[in-house]
Formats: sequence, structure tokens, C-alpha cells
Amino acid sequence: MVHDNATVIGALARVVGDANVATAREELEPWLVDCRGRFHGAARAIVRPASTDEVASLVRICAAARVPIVAQGGNTSMCGGATPDASGHAIVLSLSRLRAIRAVDVPNATMTVEAGVTLHDAQRAAEDAGLYFPLSLASEGTCTIGGNLSTNAGGTAVLRYGNARELVLGIEAVLADGRVFHGLRGLRKNNTGYDLKQLFIGSEGTLAIVTAAVLKLFPAPRTRVTALAALATLDDAVALLRAMQRAVGDRLTGFELLSHAALDVSRRHGRGLPDPLPGHPWYALLQVDDSSADVPLRDMVETALARAAEQAIVADATIAQSQEQAHRLWALRENVSEAQRREGPNVKHDISLPISAIPAFCRDTAAALDAAFPGIRLFVFGHLGDGNLHYNVAAPPGADARAFLGRTPAINRIVHDRVVAQGGSISAEHGIGQLKRDELAHYADPLDLELMRRIKSALDPDGILNPGKVV
Repeated sequence: MVHDNATVIGALARVVGDANVATAREELEPWLVDCRGRFHGAARAIVRPASTDEVASLVRICAAARVPIVAQGGNTSMCGGATPDASGHAIVLSLSRLRAIRAVDVPNATMTVEAGVTLHDAQRAAEDAGLYFPLSLASEGTCTIGGNLSTNAGGTAVLRYGNARELVLGIEAVLADGRVFHGLRGLRKNNTGYDLKQLFIGSEGTLAIVTAAVLKLFPAPRTRVTALAALATLDDAVALLRAMQRAVGDRLTGFELLSHAALDVSRRHGRGLPDPLPGHPWYALLQVDDSSADVPLRDMVETALARAAEQAIVADATIAQSQEQAHRLWALRENVSEAQRREGPNVKHDISLPISAIPAFCRDTAAALDAAFPGIRLFVFGHLGDGNLHYNVAAPPGADARAFLGRTPAINRIVHDRVVAQGGSISAEHGIGQLKRDELAHYADPLDLELMRRIKSALDPDGILNPGKVV
């Protein structure tokens, strides 16, 4: 067994080469802080393997020396899930060199990609084959497939296509003892026992290190309509969702909710963003797609919106007349998170609720927060079509934002108590990481926690994979 740092680093370097092991402080820094700047850790080294075999060799070395491993893709985790702790005992295992598109099987409508492939590059590879990979996130130019699967990423197309776990047919992963789970099967039906890949999807690197996956592909959209609707209430937003689903069926790919405050901050910090429907409390951004070029999709959307206006569900609406206009409408939505960062610190919540419960939840929670923290600002946006809200709370104008962040536990309790009371989840698509570990322990059923810990113990008995995360 090897334990001293120099021996461990030397063994790792023999696997990947000296050029792919970094130990100097200035080299380590970019890998040690999360994308929101909230968590800052330490590490023995950053190690960059180039293949699954190299990952397996590195894990075996670390397992023998009891060295913790934090796998990292694009470092876009919103919950500190890819940031090591401050002890400095861990290595960060960067998967950025595992970036091969191993195969695109057009007749089977699948694609096998490595974990370090960015989501954008996976989308382009599918497009080059005349197909479509529907996972879509604001960070798609940076986030990687390995990270997407490890967090069970959601995004803007969940309404039609589901979360990341529903887009995966097979997984290749390295276990905590260095053995490789060979599950890269492109099968839509496979009933041979437990579906083991689902253990690894969403486990945030605590059960295994995902190195490759077989992804589902779909017919490419040939007709696309984007519209923005102005709404007076959240009840109207839910009613419009139902109306659009009746009108266009599963062609409704995205149904995004934006509060006036969220839209306003996006425009304030976004260069040249449009303001097509000013002055309304709520907005819905709709995306409707079809793989046929012959479907009168625009007419269908126009008719549905006109009917909703006649029923006083929609106050006003606009339909993009070009791809450029559609892009600008989507930029309003995609810029919200960055705009909030520029606006100043806020307490973020990534929650999901039954869609029917969202209006009452928002009314009740806003009243409770304002009573406890007079003048607070709420930035509410997210994927109404699948019940996922980003419910963010900022300090009153002129208040000390950093001091306000010190009230995070009290704010979380107000928000999360009401989420759970409505049968919702405190984490919809961002995972648990280290940010919500205590919240999970507070709200989860004790049996759920026990089962998760038993699974963790069975697959990683020494606790070397991403310690301090999830459970």
C-alpha cells in the first residue's frame, strides 16, 4: 500500500504522464472553486486521464492508498458537487480529456459518447447525423455529458423528452475499486435484472465515475415556433399550459415561466435584449416543435393563443417571426441566472412541485418571506411545464447583501417547509452536492436515507468517491 503524497503522485503520473498531473497552487486553483464562487476546496493534485482504462488505473491507486477522488467535468455544479473539501487529501480527477464521440448509430438512433464531451458538442454530433439530442441547458457550451448524467440534469426540454436519466440507454463507469462497469448497451428493452445504470445516474460521482454513455437520439425538428405570452397570474400560467397541451399535444417541448422581476433583471444586465410585452406580472416562453415540415404549427399556436386570449387567460402574446427573433426571446430566459449574479448575491432554490400546487405555493411563500424579511425581492423563473421553479430570494434594495446571505438557513426553512408540505422536492435538477446535504438530512424520510447510505457503503465501502456529498 502507498500512502505518502509523493509516492501517490508519482504512481498517478506514471499512468497519465507528468504533463497531466498538476500540483502547483496556481495550476490547481481553477479546479478548486465552484462556478458560483461559494465553495473553495483544496487537493493534492489535478489528474487528467485520457481513457477509461487510465481512469480505472488511477482509481485502483487511490483505493489502495485510501485517497479520496472528486470527479469533475465542466465544473458547472450549482451545489458544490464537484468541488473538493478543504482538507487537501483528495485528488480532483478531471474527465476533460475523455472527449471522444465513439459511435453514432443512425438506424438505432443512438450515440455513444465519453464523459468529457460537452453537451454542445454532443448536440452538434447528433445534428451532423441528421438527428437530435434534446438535453438543453444554459451552460451547454461548458457542462459535460458525465456531469449531466451524474446530476441527472433537466433543462428546458424535460416537458417532452424527460430528464437526463430518460435519455440514457447504457453507461460505462469505473467503480470505487477500479473495476469497470461495462453497460454500454443501446437497447430500449432490457429486462435482465436490476437496471444498475440508474444507480449511477444522479449519484453525483459518489457511487462510481461515469466514463461514457449511450444516449437516445430523436428525429430532428423541422418546424419550430417560439412564442412569449403575458399573464396576469400564475393560475393563468397553469391554465395556458393545459390549453397548449390540448392544442399541440407532445409538440410542446418547452414551457418556461418568468416573473416580471426575473425578466426585468435579465434585460437590465443583458445587452440589447428585447422587451416585447412590457408591464405584466408573469410571462410564459413557449417552444413548439415538429419533425415534419408539413405541419401548420404556426397556425396551431396562433389559434391556441387567440383562444386563450378570448378566455382571458392570456393578456398579450407575440410569436417570433424569424430564427433571430426566437433566439432573442430565448436569450431573455437564458440570461436570467447570469443577470442575477451581476445583480448581487441571493439565496437560490431549485425546487419542484405538482404543477397544480405552484400558484398557491408562490402566494403563500411570498407572504411568509415578506413577513419575515420585509422588502425582500423574489426572482422566480423556471420550467413550469415539469413543475421545476428556480425560486431565488434577494435582499431588499440598499440592504447589505452579504449580511442577508447569513439568513440563508431561516429563508430555506420558510421555502423548503412549504415545498415539502405541498408534496414537492427541495432539489429538482441541480442535485444535492454539499450545498443541500444538511437539507436532505432534515427533510428526507429516514428509510430513504438509510437505503442511500447502505447503497453507498456497498459500492464504496471506504468512502473515497466524492466524500462529503449527498449523504
